[in-house]
Amino acid sequence: MSPVHSNSTPDVRRRPAQQTTLFPADSTQSTEQGPKARTGSDLAPIVTGPGGSISGCPTPDCPPAFSAEHGAPRHEESRTRDAAAHCGAESARCSADASAPLVGIARLAANSPAAETQRSSPERPEYFLLPVKSILNRCDSKRVPFEWTINPYRGCEFACKYCYARYTHEYMELDGSEFEKKIFVKQDAAPLLVQDMRKYSFASKSSGGVYPEHIAIGTATDPYQPAEREYGVTRACLEELAKREGLSVSLITKSNQIVRDIDLFKKIAERSELSLNITITTLRPRLARLLEPRAPRPDLRLAAVKQLRDAGLAVGVSACPLIPGMTDRDGELEAVAAAAKNAGAQWFFSNVLFLMPSSAKQFLPFVREKFPKLAKQYEEWYAKNGYAPDEYRKQMSQRVARIRQEYGFVSRPWEEKTRKTKQPQLSLVLQGSAA
Repeated sequence: MSPVHSNSTPDVRRRPAQQTTLFPADSTQSTEQGPKARTGSDLAPIVTGPGGSISGCPTPDCPPAFSAEHGAPRHEESRTRDAAAHCGAESARCSADASAPLVGIARLAANSPAAETQRSSPERPEYFLLPVKSILNRCDSKRVPFEWTINPYRGCEFACKYCYARYTHEYMELDGSEFEKKIFVKQDAAPLLVQDMRKYSFASKSSGGVYPEHIAIGTATDPYQPAEREYGVTRACLEELAKREGLSVSLITKSNQIVRDIDLFKKIAERSELSLNITITTLRPRLARLLEPRAPRPDLRLAAVKQLRDAGLAVGVSACPLIPGMTDRDGELEAVAAAAKNAGAQWFFSNVLFLMPSSAKQFLPFVREKFPKLAKQYEEWYAKNGYAPDEYRKQMSQRVARIRQEYGFVSRPWEEKTRKTKQPQLSLVLQGSAA
């Protein structure tokens, strides 16, 4: 039985972290070593907060919410982003003090053994087996319209230059630049999900008890990155969801590998509400390769949209993020929408680029190197703020609204239901999500 996803009955007792193997700081010394170094005396008790996050910080599996109103000051941003920045600062201080004990997910990551892989390319990332205690994580941000997330992996090999989720590696005391280099495979996905689903409610508070809680798959990592071919954590989760009924589930990916699981999607859709989203930021292959170095080509993603729709599944396209000066030129967003419609996409949405500190650290140097003419604009817009200027965001919001109307796109199914509950907080988020 694979150590990654076992179908055995779960042991509800938490397994202690292994303390017999200690990992040196240089993880390149041996493929059997973990990503961080700690001596035996440094292995302090694990202290976690809600959802398995570092104590005092919300779970990193819950994405930061975009501002509900244009021009909202930094203190109005989501708790996740504020806490991530705080944890990042704490991480830097801890790194400066080699004697500081690791706690929570950082300690688990430091003790994660290397995962076996058939890949031999020198460019492949390092894979580690992460012994998590939960696969279904509650999203504690009240400004995103879903209650639960499933992220089968930590880190993502697609290496998108703009990826906001780089901050999640900071919870493990790793730099955001390691996001695509050190991939953590969550173990025992199937039995953990069986256990976790006991927490799931078919009458969510956000809907006034009318609709089930929503599970969003792939909010902080791509569930169909190359690791999925070997470790199958995503499929293990889908197999468990397919056994249940009355759920509300969505999934987002940049990979055409998603079509592999059409059989499971059909089973889930027969008994629960399911919506699939494929991200396509540009139709230009060369630009896509620059921005998303290891993700499948845009045409392959469009082909996946068509194949999923031909299978009778509910599918839409995300053009997130809309990148100023790169993917926002006249007609480009419209071309993506037209191609999506031709492929059968039922909905379309986009948000302007949002840069968390860990993402800006990677993206701004990339802009200076590859798009020097845009460097000054980006420094002015993003050096001290994660958001583009209000006026630009308003213009893009209006543009997306026109596109949606022109091509007759509908709203994402679970979002439409959330709207009908008339919850003020969620309503603001959904209105702002068009840009």
